[in-house]
Amino acid sequence: MTDRASYARLFAAGVVGLALLAPLAIALAGLSGIGHRWIDILAQFTGPALVAAAAGLVAAALLRSRTLVATAVVVCALVLAAGSSQWAPPRGDPEAGSPDFTLYSANLQARNTDVDAIATSIAAADADVVVLVEFGDGPAAEMDRVLAGYPYRAVNGRIDRPGGAARSVIASRRPLHDLRLRIPALFVVGARVETALGPVTVAGVHMTRPWPYQIQWEQIRQAEGLSDWARSVDGPVIAAGDFNSVSSARIGRIIKGDGALIPAPGWPGTWPTKLPDAAGMTIDQVYRSPDLALVERRLGLPTGSDHRPVITRFKRAASPAE
Repeated sequence: MTDRASYARLFAAGVVGLALLAPLAIALAGLSGIGHRWIDILAQFTGPALVAAAAGLVAAALLRSRTLVATAVVVCALVLAAGSSQWAPPRGDPEAGSPDFTLYSANLQARNTDVDAIATSIAAADADVVVLVEFGDGPAAEMDRVLAGYPYRAVNGRIDRPGGAARSVIASRRPLHDLRLRIPALFVVGARVETALGPVTVAGVHMTRPWPYQIQWEQIRQAEGLSDWARSVDGPVIAAGDFNSVSSARIGRIIKGDGALIPAPGWPGTWPTKLPDAAGMTIDQVYRSPDLALVERRLGLPTGSDHRPVITRFKRAASPAE
């Protein structure tokens, strides 16, 4: 090997090594459990970090550097460990013979006027319950078309936002009772929905964006309010929508700990749609109470939004004695 080739290889190895520092920092932030805003914002990026670490591993292998390969393997393992609680949370054991029901949830993006895509995505999911946040004026003007087959609806009030006027909706094939849910500081809609499992209390949640877009306490207050409400509800509970946080970071830890709710798996990612879903971040969550077992989680057809829809299917959870 010529000196020039050696120097080029050494330079490339240095670039790869430096590039691996980014996913390493994200992995350590996620593993730390520290709630400081700087650490928390890094912990949101475990999905992209895994892709970056895997790319670093491939590059290290091409460079035939054992040291660099070993380093990349360690970084990949740390990122996997940091993201494991969001990518592979417990699903619960379904009760034998339990019926099931399906829930479709999506942030439609307030200024999204692609009614055809929205209606097609919802119809293709064929869900029993639909939860929509950032339901803008465009689709709202054609609500009966968008929600054809879902005659029972709970809609909270329209609010004017810098990103466009919006509302939130829970729609169902079966009867529901609008709870007129109010949680301080949180934009939310709630309903007690009749399902094949019996009544299930559903909240459509849209949390504010994290720091630095808002003060860090805004999301914390919202998560604490949602958790307090969830603990007060008798029977099965689902909270679905745009939480603007992955489930393994600070906000997810509050909801899992104080609210005793369990997230659906966060892979593939839901946001942004400009990235491949394998590299995306799941900030669009579906949390459930332990008396429900999750049997499926998948992404829905695109709606024209920068968020991907999430489709989840539930059964009654088996009792501990079973």
